Amino acid sequence: MICSIILGRKGSTGLPGKNNRLINGKPLCWHSMRPAADCALIDRHFVSSDDEKIFEVADQLGFERIVRPEHLCTDDALGDDAYKHAYSEIIERIGGEVEFLVLLFCNAPTYKTHMIEDAVRALRADPDADSAVTVGEFNMYSPIRARRLSADGYLEPFVDHSLMPESESFNCDRNSQGSVFFCDVALAVIRPRNLNNIEQGLLPQRWMGKKILPIKNEAGLDLDYEWQIGQLEWWLGKYSEMNS
Repeated sequence: MICSIILGRKGSTGLPGKNNRLINGKPLCWHSMRPAADCALIDRHFVSSDDEKIFEVADQLGFERIVRPEHLCTDDALGDDAYKHAYSEIIERIGGEVEFLVLLFCNAPTYKTHMIEDAVRALRADPDADSAVTVGEFNMYSPIRARRLSADGYLEPFVDHSLMPESESFNCDRNSQGSVFFCDVALAVIRPRNLNNIEQGLLPQRWMGKKILPIKNEAGLDLDYEWQIGQLEWWLGKYSEMNS
């Protein structure tokens, strides 16, 4: 059995009400649920939330409700714990084993149905892999370019370049360090063991486990700020329903 879990809560400080914000005439959470709802490989769908509006959208698309406890709906609550709670609820309901979990966020709709299918195939072909997740290539955001403020207020490298033997070959060309991939958290297909042993997973998204396969995705994102809306609308326009 394959189950999906999508997380979405009522509160948001970065962009209040973002999960229900209308994008192209539909709530943002609808765009995040629809590709999963269209996937024939997924047997049951679940939504973990404290928001009745999200639940109403989920009802229309065939997602089963999981009422998330209040302590998992705060700004400090972690996705790790929300996914673990939802998975425990699912196990109680289905009374059987789950092969894979499709993990989603209500504010991250930049994935397509075929990406779920690609991820499932990749995991079935590689029993050692813990997960398959969508990633974007963002060479301009390489760790070699990252900076932070020093104690005296000057910018300094975020990563100690002396710890990177290949750093001598880097320069101002954004591609000089090779491809740099970021998990966009739009889609993660995982083995349930990752949640059962979540303390062993790689930070920051420990639910992905350690051996993570990439599903390449162009300019994927999770929507947290007003300035990202243009990128999201561009993505949804380019990857329309006809390209599912």
